[in-house]
Amino acid sequence: MQKRRLGQSQILTAPLVLGGNVFGWTLDEASSFRVLDAFVGAGFDFIDTADVYATFVPGNVGGESETILGKWMAQRGNRNRVVIATKVGMRMGPDKEGLSKAYIFRAVEDSLRRLQTDYIDLYQSHRDDAGTPLEETLQAYAELIRQGKVRAIGASNHSAARLKEALDVAKRENLPRYESLQPEYNLYDRADYENGLEAVCVEHRLGVITYFSLASGFLAGKYRSKSDLKAAARGGMVGKYLTPRGERILHALDEVAASHGSTPASVALAWLMARPSVTAPIASATSSEQLNTLITAVQLKLESAAIEALDSASRHAAGE
Repeated sequence: MQKRRLGQSQILTAPLVLGGNVFGWTLDEASSFRVLDAFVGAGFDFIDTADVYATFVPGNVGGESETILGKWMAQRGNRNRVVIATKVGMRMGPDKEGLSKAYIFRAVEDSLRRLQTDYIDLYQSHRDDAGTPLEETLQAYAELIRQGKVRAIGASNHSAARLKEALDVAKRENLPRYESLQPEYNLYDRADYENGLEAVCVEHRLGVITYFSLASGFLAGKYRSKSDLKAAARGGMVGKYLTPRGERILHALDEVAASHGSTPASVALAWLMARPSVTAPIASATSSEQLNTLITAVQLKLESAAIEALDSASRHAAGE
């Protein structure tokens, strides 16, 4: 299967996307700039963010990640050399959420202002909004594309049924369709994507960019016991992976990494890159060492035996 690239103008051709969720959270502005400089310096250009990043940090109001990214592009003068994806729909505050036409028109202007740009390469519905007709949402995107403010649209956190319905509506009403899906998908979290969403993406040739590609750092081998979680920024998100199945997956990652002179994180990302239906994984980095791990994954080619070992370890055992 030939991998599907994103958008009407093939806006994503690289095998790796840098996640901007850490900007304004675990990375301040100066540190974010260093990671971004190193990422593009290594030959990559696609960066994913969202308007809601980082409302989950006490004292933040949302838009911090977009603001940092916008300042970086303005200072470097490189907007036309990078590809920017952002999202709309998650709660930003009272009366600031969802996918109604009126709210999308408000939210896109806020994102454009923070990003200091006049267009967004990939604008994504961050989650499904059952309270707004799909026609209304797609009509809003059609207008933004007509105005040149958006190049392509994508979906995230949609069920297979709703994603297919949105694609059917777009075709029937001659509206722009979702060109991509951003699902949670990694060696541990496989079921939701593989049991429905993957088939829709393959049938309709959607690009797929995965989030939580390293399971919040668990697949990097950073968290192997409850004591490892105490001082971690993502400790509360990782505890669910400390299971017998999680241990099997880490053991398999360790073995494959050792045999390839690599790291568990690089192997976990290489496994995603080897999936025929996956366009590229999204992964974030907070240091040059972490970024090097991501970049190394691009050169790592896993043979079928390694992929089977990882697949076998990540399957659910009886009773789990």
